[in-house]
Amino acid sequence: MSQLLKPADFRDPTILLSGEVGQEMYDDFRRQFEKAPAAGLITVELTTNGGDPEVARMMGEDIRFHTEVDKERQFVFLGKTAIYSAGTTFMSFFARDNRYLTRGTRLMVHERQNHCTVRLEGPVSSAVAVLKSKLHEMETSIAIQNEGFANLVRDSAVTYEEVLHRALTNWYIEADQAVKLGLVRAVI
Repeated sequence: MSQLLKPADFRDPTILLSGEVGQEMYDDFRRQFEKAPAAGLITVELTTNGGDPEVARMMGEDIRFHTEVDKERQFVFLGKTAIYSAGTTFMSFFARDNRYLTRGTRLMVHERQNHCTVRLEGPVSSAVAVLKSKLHEMETSIAIQNEGFANLVRDSAVTYEEVLHRALTNWYIEADQAVKLGLVRAVI
């Protein structure tokens, strides 16, 4: 286990992100990431009301990959004020001991959202293909979502089954509660 960080360790975040998780945030993340030191503590501060879960996964994969190959760097997450939805997905790519929140921050976990209309016209066999295609899309989306849930609760007191159940109704978790549940290391 790494040493517990202090508030002063987060004074000047290496990567500072705020707003909707989307392509613009990813571009900003990559610009700042490329300027990060080659060794030492790399702090990533985030505030977000959510956004695109696939962009959150892209940023998270960058963190996961570099955590594995850049052993001289320690990537640490600091959630500030609100870490909702896609922000929680991003946080889940950091090791549990490298997750911190500021006082009063709330996490929000929910299932992926889907808003679509399926229109069936023409031959019945083509309608079946459209429905199967949509079903496969939903099944894959659920599998990806559940991988993220598993990452989030790894090494915590929250079971996989519990996060699946709570995510159905937008689970809001206060910072102190997140520490007690073992989802983050500490509140600063």
